[in-house]
This record gives sequence, structure tokens and C-alpha cells, in this order.
Amino acid sequence: MNDRPSTPQPQPPSREPAGRPGTVRLTVAQALVRFLSRQYTERDGVRHRLVSACWGIFGHGNVAGIGQALLETDSMPFVQGRNEQAMVHAAVAHARHRNRLSAQAVTTSVGPGATNLVTGAALATINRIPVLLLPGDTFAGRPADPVLQQLEVPWAGDVSVNDALRPVSRYFDRVTRPEALVPAALAAARVLSDPAATGAVTLALPQDVQTEAHDWPEEFFRERTWHVRRPAPDPEELDGAARAVRAARRPLLVAGGGVHHSEAEGALKALADATGIPVASTQAGKGSLRHDHPADLGGIGHTGTAAADDIARTADLVIGVGTRWTDFTTASGTLFARPGVRFLNIGLEAADVHKLGAATVLADARAALEALTAALADDGGDGDGDGGGASGYRVDDAYVAEYTAGKKAWEAVVDAAYAAADEDARPTQAQVVGALQSVVGDEDVVVNAAGSLPGDLHRLWRARSPRQYHVEYGYSCMGYEIPAGIGVGLAAPGTSVWCLVGDGTYLMMPTEIVTAVQEGVGINLVLVQNHGYASIGGLSEAVGAERFGTAYRHRAADGTYTGAPLPVDLGANAASLGMDLIRAGTVRELREALTAARASTRPTCVYVETDPAPSGPGAQAWWDVPVAETATRRAAADARRAYERHRPARRPHL
Repeated sequence: MNDRPSTPQPQPPSREPAGRPGTVRLTVAQALVRFLSRQYTERDGVRHRLVSACWGIFGHGNVAGIGQALLETDSMPFVQGRNEQAMVHAAVAHARHRNRLSAQAVTTSVGPGATNLVTGAALATINRIPVLLLPGDTFAGRPADPVLQQLEVPWAGDVSVNDALRPVSRYFDRVTRPEALVPAALAAARVLSDPAATGAVTLALPQDVQTEAHDWPEEFFRERTWHVRRPAPDPEELDGAARAVRAARRPLLVAGGGVHHSEAEGALKALADATGIPVASTQAGKGSLRHDHPADLGGIGHTGTAAADDIARTADLVIGVGTRWTDFTTASGTLFARPGVRFLNIGLEAADVHKLGAATVLADARAALEALTAALADDGGDGDGDGGGASGYRVDDAYVAEYTAGKKAWEAVVDAAYAAADEDARPTQAQVVGALQSVVGDEDVVVNAAGSLPGDLHRLWRARSPRQYHVEYGYSCMGYEIPAGIGVGLAAPGTSVWCLVGDGTYLMMPTEIVTAVQEGVGINLVLVQNHGYASIGGLSEAVGAERFGTAYRHRAADGTYTGAPLPVDLGANAASLGMDLIRAGTVRELREALTAARASTRPTCVYVETDPAPSGPGAQAWWDVPVAETATRRAAADARRAYERHRPARRPHL
């Protein structure tokens, strides 16, 4: 049976092409794919693949390079996408759900495939989420000039469209020679695995270089484990933080996305239990405490709750943990209004912890919270915040009673927003959120990013687990939700994932529905039809622009978009892309539809038309959107007067 054939037969290519001793001969693309498949992260003794899969759309910039390399290997899973931006969104959501311990790669052709990455790269970098971008690039050897899809820059011969990715990447390199891949790939892995420096990592790959063979040192392909550190707080910074907390009578902790990334939810709960310090959350930090924890006040800032914002206005110490302090969180610098308010920031990114003139603890969130809890328990305090006695620091009972009452009052507001006087009437958007709240399980994941839904969710949603609330609001990118749902579904198979999408967002990027169907990812799409850009329509009205250009309607006789609503059926469109479709016209039907969708293992769309009138509680804090200083229309003039009343409340915290 083992006799060799008597005549030569074609042999398959060797899995280990021969090279010089101690080397392996591979193309640049083959070497990169092999390198990536052998990189790991490790934190707290748990190991993860650094790059768990590669998304791709192939064209002339990558089909013969990365495409061939992926075909040749069984060590790097491949996922076929439909839109380059959407592939990045899916990869980002996957990494976020994995607490940034595992990333994914995205490969595209040169030209428009590459430039389509820019929006997704910005989203990744702004949110501090790792993603590896592998765009094709023009010929390094310039055999013809220009080639198809090449950008000609008269004053620089080495610029390509991929240079647009430089400002939105945390690391960028162009691999113009095979040997340059070694330091570039190692730097890429370092940045992807570093929680203090991560974001979009771009390796631009000229299409001729991708296919060039090279003798690679075997050491390049050894398994590497990148340890994800938990930097402990500096003792002096920790001592200063503990002293600041002990001196505070009305402290407030603001939990950002860094709490989740560090898996610090337990440490945060322990601190809140021990000290009674109330906790509010940013969009990225929501769910850091369960909604029913006595110290949880819900979202903070422009889209926050009255309970959180009222406490924020009178707080004497604000403790930020893993937050970037965006304008929505600070209400454009107007929220923290108490004279002499001080800030204490905890996090890994030096640029963040030094914001607002804060005292700093540059450390891992979990390590810092655990150390701070221990320091406050061992400070000789008597519970009144003055440092005397022996029971450790705890806020005054009157302060607890105050924020507890505020929390209870806000819960009544949420209940009222969710309630429907008539179960057979068309639901409001707040009632859509309430119906979903009644159906989801504790470990389900709700995904959203843009429109008016993020505000309703931040104010109303009662998060029941750390990963349940997945709202991308660092970039608030329309079109994120559906591909992100796929990314979460691939990161956590078997999890019920709910993509909440308005009609405006849906029209931006529905194409990855096809990917969900193809991959068997049973996402649930809640498609809310309100005939326009509801969020910007409301903002437009508030700033005196009278909802101009925000409704999806036919043109009227005067040329304005004020005619009849467009006769579109987005539910039918979702069905045409392969989803099961359930229509809901009333509150009762909506709840039944959501229940049926959750029971299904197929990608399912629940299509609901909502009452367009504002339904949930409005903003509890200001947001600075400049208004026309001079105008002929009364609405703008009135809005400017209101703007001038708010603007003096802005204050720099230095």
C-alpha cells in the first residue's frame, strides 16, 4: 500500500516551503497570516487568540496576496463581508464583547475598498477598541504609473489613498519590502494587545509586495503571548486618591467603558457596597452596576437620568473611572456646578486621567478600585467622612437617603414612559424600549449607536448584566448596529443579540444582513420606522432650524420635503435579504413579535412603525450646539436667546 508510484505524479505544494536553514520560504501575505495565527493575549491566566478571524472583500489589491494566503491556511478563519466599513464595525463589536482581549482583522482591495475603512477605523480608535486593518496598496515597484485606483499626488510619489487612514489609526505602517514585515507585524501586535494604546492598527500592503517570496526566520512564527498588564496604582497616587475621597461629603463615581474592558464590575460593586458612593455611568460604562443596585443612578450627562444629573450638580468630588469625559457626559462643561468641585480620574490612558484638572491614578481600573477600597476600609474613619474612628470611610446616611429618593423618583418616570394606556395602539419609541426590556434575558445583548434611541436607552434601559448594554456612542456611527450584532454573535455564540435600528440608520447599511444569514448568526433586528432622522429633527427644532431636511417625505409644491411620507417598506427589504419578518402594529403585537423573535434561531426582523411624537423624558442636562447668532426667522432668534441663557454655565475645570 505504501509503494511509490512508478511514474512521477503532481505533488501538492509543501506546507513548509524550503528556504535557507532556519528559515521558511513564504510570500509576505502568507507570512503575515501565519504570524497572526500564532499570536495570543493573556490576562489573569486566561489565554485568547489575538486575531481570531479575518474579514474580507477581495479585489485586485489583495486577492492574489492575502486572499491566496487565507485560502492556503486552515489556521485563520475567514468571514466574507459585503461592505468594508461594516466589516470594521463587526470586528470592533467582537473585540468589545471580548473585553479587547481578542481582535479581528479586515482585508480590502486597494482604492475604494481601502478608503471605505476610514469611518470604521475612526470608530475603533475613538472607542479604544483594537482592530487590524490590512488594505491593499498600489505597487511598491511602480511597474506602471498610475495603476488602476491609484491616487496621483503631484508633490509626493509615495502617497496613496491609504494615507487617509493615518490620522484615525493608533499605528500605521506601509510594508514596502518583505523584510519590513517583521518589525511592522510585531509593532501591530503590541498595539493591538496594549489596552493603554489600542485602536485601529493599519498595515498597508502594496499588492506586489504581498506576493513576493522571502526566507523568513522560523523564530518569527513561534507562538507569542502578549501579557495584558494590570498596572497597579502608584502608592503616592493611591494615597492622594484615598485622602480626596475621605475629605468628600458628596462624592459621585462615573463609570466609563474602562470598567468593562478591565472586567472591574465586581471591584466597583465592592467599593459602592463598602462606601455608599453613588455610581452613574457613561454610555460605554452602563451596566457596570446592575440597575437595581442601591447605588446605581443610571446614565449621566445630556442623555442621563435626573437622579444622576441632580447629584452631579452638587457633587464635591467626581471620580471618573475609565472615561474620556466627552461633552455628553459633562453636559458640555455645565454639569458639575458645585463651587470648588474636585475630580479624581482613574484609568490607563494618561491623556484621559489628566482631564478636568483631576488628581490622577494611572492604573488598571480593577486594580485601582480594589486598592482604593482597601485603603478606605483601613483609614481609621468613623463613617462620617472626617477620618476619625475605626469603621472605614462611608458617606453620610442623609446623602444615601437623598440619592435613593432620586433613584426611586426616576424609576417612576421610566415606568410611566414604558406604560401603554392602550395595548392596541401604535407604540411610542419609549414603549418599544419597554417592550424589549420585558422580553430580553439577563445575558442578552442590546446593540445601538445612533439616532434618538441612544438617548432613550441611556435614560430608560435597566441593565441587568455587564455586557447587556452595547451602545456605541464614542462615534455614534449610523450603520453600526447590524454588523456589530454579527460581531457580538460571533464572539458569543448562542447569545440573543438585539440590533435596535431606526429607518435612517437602516438605510445607511443593511447589507450585512446577508452575512448574518450566510453565517447563521441569529441576530434579532428591531427596525423602527419613524419616517426620518428623528434625533436630528428634534435637535433641529431646538436650535431654530425647524426640522429642515430631516423628514423622509416627498417634496411639496413649494419644493420642501413636507409632502406625504415615502411609501417605503423596509421590513420587506430586510425579508428580501434573507431575514424572517414579523410585523407589529400595536404594543401588544410588538411584545408578541419580540417574544417570537427571541425564540427563533434564524435572523429575524421585527418591523414596527412608531408614533412620531416624543414619548420619553427629555434631556436632563444641556448640550452645546451653537445657534445662529443672527437670523431672520423667529425660531432661530428664539433659540439663540435660549442658547445665550445656557452658555454662561459652561466652566473650565482647571
